[in-house]
Amino acid sequence: MLVLLAALILSGPAFAQEPAARPDEPLASPGAEARAQRLFTVVRCVVCQHESIADSPAGIAGDMRRLIREEIAAGATDQQVRDDLVRRYGDYVLFTPPVRTGTWLLWFGPGLLIVLGAGALFVFARRKPAETAPLSPEEERRLADLLQSETVRPDPDASAPHDGR
Repeated sequence: MLVLLAALILSGPAFAQEPAARPDEPLASPGAEARAQRLFTVVRCVVCQHESIADSPAGIAGDMRRLIREEIAAGATDQQVRDDLVRRYGDYVLFTPPVRTGTWLLWFGPGLLIVLGAGALFVFARRKPAETAPLSPEEERRLADLLQSETVRPDPDASAPHDGR
């Protein structure tokens, strides 16, 4: 009884894994299968997210391929298939989402950031540097006294800005 319980506990992770995807069955018509293959490349796998369902080994990608083939076999157009996938999974399922109010930031956000950055650079480049007021005669005298005194020594490694070097 204890051995049977241990075997059941140890085999739990094997039962928890996703079952292997059924092999894809192509459509009978070569034209319809070519349409399905084109659609596979523009639809994003919702698990892998960076792969099309044509390249993804995930089980959901296989289910999505089967769904597309079934809809094409039922006479749906490519746009109807895309619309059904968007209805089921959202705009993200397409590698090229449609331009709508909800996707404006996705489509126009990068360009807007570039325009705003260029505008900020232009404004900062045109800004005049702050001018410093010249030293008063009293400040110049105090500076000369400080430089002549023993407490402040010039840096031996420093050079005058225009000494010809």
